[in-house]
Amino acid sequence: MDGIKYAVFTEKSLRLLGKNQYTFNVESGFTKTEIKHWVELFFGVKVVAVNSHRLPGKGRRMGPILGHTMHYRRMIITLQPGYSIPLLDREK
Repeated sequence: MDGIKYAVFTEKSLRLLGKNQYTFNVESGFTKTEIKHWVELFFGVKVVAVNSHRLPGKGRRMGPILGHTMHYRRMIITLQPGYSIPLLDREK
């Protein structure tokens, strides 16, 4: 599960939750089939499709030195109807 960094909560990703699609940022070296396998194994769900796109790194400056952050990959995972991933634990 080291490949999945964290779940993404943007306007688009919250809209996609209604379509049973979940958005994660993952390490850029992982493939769609590896991520599909990890999601099915870790969350116990059935994945229908995995869409991905690569996000570029941002430029950073520390004084006169120019640098950039690393790029990463965002995966949109579509689950079969009837399955869901509990993203937040609501225990109080």
